[in-house]
Amino acid sequence: MILTDAQILSEIKKGNIKIEPFDLDCLGTNSYDVHLSKYLAVYKDEILDVKKHNPVIHFEIPDEGYILLPNRLYLGSTVEYTETFNAVPFLEGKSSVGRLGIDIHATAGKGDIGFCNHWTLEISVSQPVRVYAGMPIGQLIYFQVVGEVIHHYHEKPSAKYNERSPLPKESMMWKNFL
Repeated sequence: MILTDAQILSEIKKGNIKIEPFDLDCLGTNSYDVHLSKYLAVYKDEILDVKKHNPVIHFEIPDEGYILLPNRLYLGSTVEYTETFNAVPFLEGKSSVGRLGIDIHATAGKGDIGFCNHWTLEISVSQPVRVYAGMPIGQLIYFQVVGEVIHHYHEKPSAKYNERSPLPKESMMWKNFL
């Protein structure tokens, strides 16, 4: 089951969901709108290797916006820092963003219970499009879980994306091969 606006607010009051900054105007009927931060990143190398660390170059979106180009992967992040302890957060693109040909995640739309961080976006576009820091980019939808959680994500020693940062995080797949 998907949490409604009233249930999301109730879970925020209980401390089970945290959204910083929180703006009531961003709360939808059954979702919460998140925004593109000023930070983007691209991989330094043209060819990526899943067994090696692939470093990225971080940069900021200027006031006049930044033009994203097809055939290039951009990593972005949300303005919002979130924590979720008793629901599964899903990040989905907004239809207005999708209608501009912007995809915000390739495969990582589902968060883990206990994920505490800004969301990294895997952004690709079908044609050139100018984006701006602070623009609505996606929406968080919360799914109710049944049963006790044994290991929250932020408590797992193997969790690769625990370090709090507003910067987009590159793939840590290489750590799976250590």
